[in-house]
Amino acid sequence: MSWFSKNIKPDTVDDDALLQRYRQTGDLSVLGQLYQQYMPLVYGVCLKYLQDEEQSKDAVMQIFEELITKIHKHDVKQFRSWLFVLSRNFCLMQLRANKKNQTLSIDEVMEFPFVLHHNDDDDAMDNEAGIQQLEKCMQQLSPQQKQSVDLFYIKEKCYKEVADITGYTLNEVKSYIQNGKRNLKICLENSREQ
Repeated sequence: MSWFSKNIKPDTVDDDALLQRYRQTGDLSVLGQLYQQYMPLVYGVCLKYLQDEEQSKDAVMQIFEELITKIHKHDVKQFRSWLFVLSRNFCLMQLRANKKNQTLSIDEVMEFPFVLHHNDDDDAMDNEAGIQQLEKCMQQLSPQQKQSVDLFYIKEKCYKEVADITGYTLNEVKSYIQNGKRNLKICLENSREQ
């Protein structure tokens, strides 16, 4: 489709005017006009994360549908930046949903060589010691790190959901997850050397 390859330089003044007009009138054609300028950007984000052209085209349309409701719930200061984050989060949620039915190796999300969920009983038994060690290392994290890591990696919440659940700021959540991940890696490496 030609609109995926358009090279348009959107004007933020027009963005604000269109956004304001959509909020006042609820006219979807106004929102469509605003969104159309950014379809190449949204498609690029989707393609980067989903790595599939057809899925990415579908995602561009689904993100527009999400936009219809989400734009009323958020105080959007810079539409382009906000839309970028919305698109990225949409793609991450798609990937996460697709992964739920697959074997999830902690190696894929946290760089540790232990499998969290596995269907094969023999392999699961082989990894039991690794899982127990991971649980032991989780206990050694600070309460904030433990809670943030658990919500993000095990319960598969996004940063914002973790912040909403815990009451921590977004920056604190990112810091707790990053530091918790690093501390877990150190703990697991030390336990393997013993």
